[in-house]
Amino acid sequence: MRIGKNSFKGGANVPHYKNTLECKTEAMGIPDKVVIPMLQHIGAPCNPVVSKGDTVKLGQLIGSSESYVSAPIHASVSGKVTDISTILTSVGTFVPAVVIEPDKKQEIHEDVKPPRVTNREEFLEAVKQSGLVGLGGAGFPTHVKLSVQPGRKIDYLLINGAECEPFITSDYREMVENGEGIIEGAKIIMKFLGIPKTIIGVEDNKPEAISKLTALTRNEKDIDVVRLKSRYPQGGEKVLIYALTGRKVPSGKLPLDIGVIVINVNSASFINEYIKTGMPLVKKRVTIDGPAVARAANVEVPIGTQIKDVFDYCGGFKNPPAKIIMGGPMMGVTQYSLELPVMKQTNAVLAFDENMAKVMEENPCIRCGRCVNACPMNLLPLTMNALVSNNKIEELGKYHIMDCMECGSCSFVCPSKRHLVQSFKLGKARLRAAAAQKKG
Repeated sequence: MRIGKNSFKGGANVPHYKNTLECKTEAMGIPDKVVIPMLQHIGAPCNPVVSKGDTVKLGQLIGSSESYVSAPIHASVSGKVTDISTILTSVGTFVPAVVIEPDKKQEIHEDVKPPRVTNREEFLEAVKQSGLVGLGGAGFPTHVKLSVQPGRKIDYLLINGAECEPFITSDYREMVENGEGIIEGAKIIMKFLGIPKTIIGVEDNKPEAISKLTALTRNEKDIDVVRLKSRYPQGGEKVLIYALTGRKVPSGKLPLDIGVIVINVNSASFINEYIKTGMPLVKKRVTIDGPAVARAANVEVPIGTQIKDVFDYCGGFKNPPAKIIMGGPMMGVTQYSLELPVMKQTNAVLAFDENMAKVMEENPCIRCGRCVNACPMNLLPLTMNALVSNNKIEELGKYHIMDCMECGSCSFVCPSKRHLVQSFKLGKARLRAAAAQKKG
């Protein structure tokens, strides 16, 4: 184990609220209904390949797409398809969803078997067929992320165990409970992609995880565990890359362009498990927490489980929930209904009471510059906010608004409580629309 030497600029000392740090993973069991959206990733949605009335088994393919940037979707339970409906997801997109009434038998489909993996191409195909997407929140199809063009050299596989958002401990539990799987998954990726070095980055507020992973890699000369300073957003992809390697991802470029691949700790361990068993991504560990929750916990649920059922498993609410957030309080998305399902990229569901959910009233910018100092991407939040407010869309590109990672550090430190991140989301959408109109 070594200590990270590269400190990123900016960020914020957000409170941790890691109330579930010592809560071992609990298996919730099978709910009475699952709703499985056909879009659980960045990219093209899947089309249902089952129909209402069909009987399905655990691990069976129920959604696929011919698009390269997509990921297949599988049944998380065995049972009967009762509907193919359309739902409004938490990000405001209408997508088809397969509704299944479980029979509680969890019969495994005949196609679930360990894949043949002897070379790079077979490995990438296996990752694609597993349905794996980024499990840290972004949901980018993993087989695309791992598809390195011939001739391009990758120097580092970085495994993200920072988990810097308040409340969330689902990654931490994976490191403590299944460190062996993370290491084995890293070895598999290194072997088939020809990557010489793996670095696992963990924030220093997780000493047990650091200790366990360090012990597991003591005799692994090609795998290092690095202790990172606990500061938000240490787990941001570009931030993590700089902290672990000293390399910077240029504007408009990807980690691959500087010889780096970054994956989440859960993604690494899942790859190891899939190669062994052939069971696709059908379940997810989520942290359930917040001041309105009766009992905070880390719960493993079938994908498609409605969040109301997960809260019921945890005893419901001790205070009336004023806001439900999927993800963390800094980058998560507020949910409009308790009937929305847990998806592949869901790592937490938080219930805030009225006190914590209160939205602060905006005041005029006093140009103190704190947002500039807090931005880990070296942007000018106060200027971008003014441009969005005045609808000066063409100028947003000049200030690299698309490089904003929407971490919320600027909003967190703003004494005037400006709703900066919301304005940047709006600005990005307007800039994309303007570019599409110009192109078309």
